[in-house]
Amino acid sequence: MDRRSFFKNSAVTAAGVLLLSNKTKARVDAERIAGFKLKLSLNAYSFNQYLRAGKISLDELLEFCAKLGFDAIDPTGYYFPGYPLAPPDAYVYEFKRSAHMLGMDISGTGVKNDFTVADKNLRAADKKMIRDWIEVSAKMGAPVLRVFAGKKIPENYTWDQIASWMADDLGECAEYASQYGVILALQNHAEFITTGDHAIKIVEMVNSKWLGLHLDIGSFPTEDPYVDIEKTVKYAVNWQIKENVKILDKKVKTDLPRLFSIIRKKNYRGYLPLETLGPGDPYEKVTRFLNEVKNVI
Repeated sequence: MDRRSFFKNSAVTAAGVLLLSNKTKARVDAERIAGFKLKLSLNAYSFNQYLRAGKISLDELLEFCAKLGFDAIDPTGYYFPGYPLAPPDAYVYEFKRSAHMLGMDISGTGVKNDFTVADKNLRAADKKMIRDWIEVSAKMGAPVLRVFAGKKIPENYTWDQIASWMADDLGECAEYASQYGVILALQNHAEFITTGDHAIKIVEMVNSKWLGLHLDIGSFPTEDPYVDIEKTVKYAVNWQIKENVKILDKKVKTDLPRLFSIIRKKNYRGYLPLETLGPGDPYEKVTRFLNEVKNVI
């Protein structure tokens, strides 16, 4: 290749790389496109007591979801063998195959961590667990791994101090998640995070496209949780749709038409995992709630 051809080809290559880079950036920075596309999933915690008591297995729950017409399942990590350790690859791949054969997606999974503790060693152990489950999520084909902020503010610390080290810890985990193509989803859980502003502040402090919000509609105990839901939808990468919301300290039946009006207006696209809680037969509760949601949609 002569000198003129070399520089000509180099310029073309550079222009192509720049074009690809700009297109990628545009997709990342763009608002959600108009319209909405929803896929209903079931969070396995709806069967928490049954799963822990051995009354149902994850595979049996998967079949139940498929027969009921769910698009996906969110098999919380607690119910995998060996948790909090990562389950054997063979178990993960069998579950993934079973889901595929039933026409089911795996919308995400989750672990239980606490980044509010002041002890760095305890937080480091939780970060190690999250890294292990990021790898499990990737193997399972789960696009999202749900994590928590934590339970409470330790004595002699302020909310902002904890948020600062929490953002660092979440940032490290999000960076690791990016290497496996898994999105870290921070769940607001009415503990350290109690308002939409709390959730937004932490997500924006981390400032990573690999960290979003797992929007738990039942865990904004404010005067009007729908206001908090609406302001945080733009950060949502997954959800927890519950039968009840909490207005201050009182549980109130979810206003599904109002909720889905917000979801439509904000052009959310993706999975909507449902979760039923409290006493009663989970088979009946899940079936009833799924039908209520489908009627509103």
